[in-house]
Amino acid sequence: MKDNKKVVYWLFLGCFLIFIMVIVGGITRLTHSGLSISDYKLISGTIPPLNEQEWMAAFELYKQYPEYQKLHTHFGLEDFKDIYFWEWFHRVIGRLIGIIFLIPFLYFIFTRQLSKPTIKKSLILLGLGAFQGFLGWYMVKSGLVDMPWVSHYRLAMHLTTAFITFAYALWVALDLIYPEKKPIEVPFRNLIRWGMGLLLLQIIWGAFVAGLDAGWIHNTWPLMNEGKLIHETVYVEKSPLWKNFVEGKSGVQFIHRYLAYLVVAVIIFIWYRSKKMVLTLPQKNGISALLFLVFLQFLLGVLTLVYAVPTWLGVSHQIGAFFLLAAMTFTLHRFTK
Repeated sequence: MKDNKKVVYWLFLGCFLIFIMVIVGGITRLTHSGLSISDYKLISGTIPPLNEQEWMAAFELYKQYPEYQKLHTHFGLEDFKDIYFWEWFHRVIGRLIGIIFLIPFLYFIFTRQLSKPTIKKSLILLGLGAFQGFLGWYMVKSGLVDMPWVSHYRLAMHLTTAFITFAYALWVALDLIYPEKKPIEVPFRNLIRWGMGLLLLQIIWGAFVAGLDAGWIHNTWPLMNEGKLIHETVYVEKSPLWKNFVEGKSGVQFIHRYLAYLVVAVIIFIWYRSKKMVLTLPQKNGISALLFLVFLQFLLGVLTLVYAVPTWLGVSHQIGAFFLLAAMTFTLHRFTK
């Protein structure tokens, strides 16, 4: 039998590992650990330094790059070890995901346990995973040249691709769990699609906020500093005007703040529209999960902002985004032919 339970478990395991990787990536970012490993060795890089001599060699290499020279000249070896761990762990999980996706895929191919549609979808999934690995290298490279931080554009690409890879893996698994097709209301499905697009846009701006450290300013809610709906720094930090909303700390935070209201409003509207429809249990569960998770995520966002991004809240907010995307993916799938 093709596309059996083992295939579904394989896909869910991949989803789980991507979830863990994004959490560790969030910790890596919030602890400013992402530039601690200056070279990229696909195989030998899996093994961390094992003795004092190897640690000193890694530390000396780190000293050659901008982060140490401009920000961390006060670092000793123990400080370096602390930040090294999270980046190393993040990379190891990335390699593990590659193995978990590739080896079982080849096994399922050779044992003829995949249907042709699932093979095509799995190849797309493998391509997304490879692209995600490339973006990780591309992102880190941007912080090893002149400035001791990575490009927030590259960070957004890296993070968003991880979210999309997770959502697509979940979608492929759902295709196998729910093979039946049911009539749907096209306008309602399109409404959920708009919700998905808006959520992905919010995730991108969340990555901009993280990449620019824009969560450490305007730490008041519901108004910005000095009781203002729109703080003047939102539109004067960069020139021309549009750059404020993709490169300015205040402007990026402003967009992320008010996109959150739109995401909440759209999901409430989805829930409201669904009340007038005859739904299956999975459809009802998906919409209920959306409604609960969007309010939880909004609350986590407010707390993260007000408390100036403590690591545990920043990571919790990122986890909330992950669960919200999973609920949106599930709901959209249940309303798609």
